[in-house]
Amino acid sequence: MKKIIPVILSGGSGTRLWPLSRQLRPKQFLAIVGEDTLFQSTLKRLQALEGLLDPIIVCNEEHRFMVAEQLRELGIKGHSILLEPIGRNTAPAIALAALLAEQKQLADAALLVLPADHVIKNELALHQAIHQALPLAQSGQLVTFGIVPQCAETGYGYIQHDGAHQVLRFVEKPDKPTAEAYVNSGEYLWNSGMFLFKVSSFLADLQNYAADVLHSCQVALEHPHTDKDFIRINAESFKSCPSISVDYAVMEKAKNVAVIPLDAGWSDVGAWSAVWEVGSKDTQGNVLRGDVLTNQAQNNLVYSEERLVALVGVDDLVVIDTKDATLVAQRDKVQDVKKIVEQLQGQQRSEALLHREVFRPWGSYDCIDGADRFQVKRITVNPGERLSLQMHYHRAEHWIVVKGTAEVRCGDKTMILTENQSTYIPLGEVHQLANPGKVPLEIIEVQSGSYLGEDDIRRFSDNYGRLTESL
Repeated sequence: MKKIIPVILSGGSGTRLWPLSRQLRPKQFLAIVGEDTLFQSTLKRLQALEGLLDPIIVCNEEHRFMVAEQLRELGIKGHSILLEPIGRNTAPAIALAALLAEQKQLADAALLVLPADHVIKNELALHQAIHQALPLAQSGQLVTFGIVPQCAETGYGYIQHDGAHQVLRFVEKPDKPTAEAYVNSGEYLWNSGMFLFKVSSFLADLQNYAADVLHSCQVALEHPHTDKDFIRINAESFKSCPSISVDYAVMEKAKNVAVIPLDAGWSDVGAWSAVWEVGSKDTQGNVLRGDVLTNQAQNNLVYSEERLVALVGVDDLVVIDTKDATLVAQRDKVQDVKKIVEQLQGQQRSEALLHREVFRPWGSYDCIDGADRFQVKRITVNPGERLSLQMHYHRAEHWIVVKGTAEVRCGDKTMILTENQSTYIPLGEVHQLANPGKVPLEIIEVQSGSYLGEDDIRRFSDNYGRLTESL
């Protein structure tokens, strides 16, 4: 098989899957369907393909540590993680990946472009479609994968084809009667946003139809800065790039576009109703995750992150219970969840941005209690990891070890603490917490002071390159 470079686009926000999906931990990094995250599932379903080269991941800079950790969990090495300083839609994201492949002397390789947040149940059908598309891509055509429609869906764009592989036109999301006409004609497929094309072919068409996008990306990637697993581009150059989808920029204009039909149990899980549709159902049609009990309840989707949730005598509901927010909605109204997110954003509430449990490159913390002038966190530090050397201007901290072994630096002293031991970090004292052991370290941190925000931090050194970041 010819060389194929998987390009995983991981920049989405998934606001319609709130409260599980949030800005700093969007849906692609969550195990919404199955045990793996959507991002991990996207990579795992390619493992049986021959001829695969190391993947290129394009992601938002603030998601970089989640990407690296989830790649580590899969044992995937040799990857490239391209960091976007700001979202600019799919055309610039794919352009960056193509230019990086060109820099690696892989201009004749094929880019297999996949969003990180899709579900595909039939992996064999996907592999067969890729095999079918590869000769077309190698001949210079830009290949898109069109989903065989299962209903007259109004939430997707459509692709009209000639019955073979030639694309006749791309069309926008239709109204219901138009969608029904499309499906009944047999001439239309859903637009999946998945592509296969040769690096050189895509760059040539990008030059022809969206030269400003290509130029901005070329300048942004001219002198990349490699930081651990990450490739950082020139932020100012990339910010000047137009924000445009690859469909608008290239696919709808190019003359060499082909489509391969794909019937593989595909879903973009764009809303909670889609999660219910692809989920494993009980005898009453309920999709249940977590500690959930039902009685005389049918066709519901229930997700409980921590607490017991019980449903009695209700049908067609979506109930999503997280540590700090609960959503209850009619299943046919879940498209409007994004309006709740807009309200949260307008009120600048943290529930739109992050979860109560926040993940960091060294582990995580969970804010379990708090009020005026105090806050309590449960902090988990992974084996061999350490927090930054830091100080706070407005708070003092008391640490109690509940599991594992802690190495604590406080001022000019370093100490080892084990279970049931504690220490005090005075306001303004330089300090650092590390886990020198082989098991996760868990501590309870009690903060006290006049200001307890996460931006009250001054870093002096950091293993993860976060000296200029406030979080």
